[in-house]
Amino acid sequence: MKTTVEQIFFESVAVKQETLKKSLPLIIKSAETVIEAFKSGHKLFFCGNGGSAADSQHIAAEFVGRFQKERPAWPAIALTTDTSALTALGNDYTFDIVFSRQLQALGQKGDVLIAISTSGNSKNVLEAVKQAKKMGMKAIGMTGGSGGQLAGLCDIVIIAASSKTARIQESHLVIFHAICELVENNLTQ
Repeated sequence: MKTTVEQIFFESVAVKQETLKKSLPLIIKSAETVIEAFKSGHKLFFCGNGGSAADSQHIAAEFVGRFQKERPAWPAIALTTDTSALTALGNDYTFDIVFSRQLQALGQKGDVLIAISTSGNSKNVLEAVKQAKKMGMKAIGMTGGSGGQLAGLCDIVIIAASSKTARIQESHLVIFHAICELVENNLTQ
């Protein structure tokens, strides 16, 4: 068991290092995109499935509450939290539109969508990005592996350097925390 745990940690560190090497400018550009949206009075939306839904909620909460500094709340919304909307849309239409329909109702030009899909091929996440683009929103994609279809749809795409879901999600969390810190440092000087 000790060897397995060590292997998991070494692999996680290696994936994060490779992701940083390939994605540092994209992480900074993502933070700058969020900063500009907040400065302009716009909102930040998140969507994803499973662990990526949990990450959506976690990071939205960091912006609404606080990350490391006391400061005003910023408008960040996880499209993964309204069970009535999710189940009604999934039942009445299809699960493919559960995020795009909410975005259509709540978003506006100038807002930012962070779309999370470890495979890059989650249909409901892809539909949300398409809706965001129709509305004049910026779309930041967070994925892994080859980037999937998400890589070709977003303004900025950050691809974790792994095809293993767990390693991708671990890298995404570090990236999100880096973005939070950059945004908070810039807007609370």
